[in-house]
Amino acid sequence: MEQSHQTTTSAQALCRDALVWDAHSCMPLLPGVDLSGLARYRDSGINYVCLNVGMDMNPVTDVIRVLAHFRSWLRDRPEDYVLAGSVADIRAAEAGGRLAVAFDLEGALPLAGDLAMVQLYHDLGVRQMHFAYNRNNHVGGGCHDSDIPLSAFGRALVEEINRVGLLMDCSHTGRRTSLDIMEASSKPVVFSHSNSKSLRDHARNIDSEQIEACAATGGVIGINGIGLLLGDASTEAMVAHIDHVAQIVGASHVGIGLDFVFMPDVEDLPPGTDRTYWWPSDAGYGTAYSSLTFVEPEWLPALIDRLLAMGYSDADIRAVLGGNFMRVAEESWR
Repeated sequence: MEQSHQTTTSAQALCRDALVWDAHSCMPLLPGVDLSGLARYRDSGINYVCLNVGMDMNPVTDVIRVLAHFRSWLRDRPEDYVLAGSVADIRAAEAGGRLAVAFDLEGALPLAGDLAMVQLYHDLGVRQMHFAYNRNNHVGGGCHDSDIPLSAFGRALVEEINRVGLLMDCSHTGRRTSLDIMEASSKPVVFSHSNSKSLRDHARNIDSEQIEACAATGGVIGINGIGLLLGDASTEAMVAHIDHVAQIVGASHVGIGLDFVFMPDVEDLPPGTDRTYWWPSDAGYGTAYSSLTFVEPEWLPALIDRLLAMGYSDADIRAVLGGNFMRVAEESWR
């Protein structure tokens, strides 16, 4: 845990009162896994979280089974959780002190080459989607691979995601592909959990041109809490990335996507997966999720305190905490 920080009454009150949106989080991708750790989000004042249900290395059958389990687990606990299909569901959850949850896919391979799968995943609660996870695929480029353009299928996928009503997400995507997506999309595009390459030179982070292109679509850059990508797993480092992006494009285009990994010691990769292919060792990932350090949900009041101390207004902090992502969801979700 981070060192003790006595947060002000103003920060605590703002954390309780604001809509707080975490654009990406990870539970083990296993049917039957216990999701009770989500209570940490609710208890920390977070109102909505987008849970990953699959990546490019996950077979479609596994993704569907994970979705079935996550949906069942949440549905069985209506007093604490809401399966969020709309912004109205999120507002209802906020008003009732419950945690709203939807899902994201990290990569287009779980579509199995069929655009009709976008609608199916939407119907199962997916509200956010990447095109590639770290490595290149038939849709476009990943951030840890050669820099290639968006493919013809990828352009058709942009249109379908716009039509169906998912958030178009460029985290983990290669630079050129991300710029192509943002140029092609008729709706706001987000980086749900990506940090500034200017502050931390890592292939998973994004440069100023990508940040500006995202804002030009009306989108949001969600700052993640992974120490490797921040430079240090601390509220100070996370606030530095928030402030840096805000200085470039304004606070109305910054959000939070902690990418917090629950149960990092649990192995959930498909048998035979080459971890070093998806997470190259020379990029500093280590041998397991447990090798990484994270900003934790409970640190949000300290993050708010630091933004207040830097002179950010209540309105700008509310926007960063969740108002900005809510805005793009209102524009994109159907």
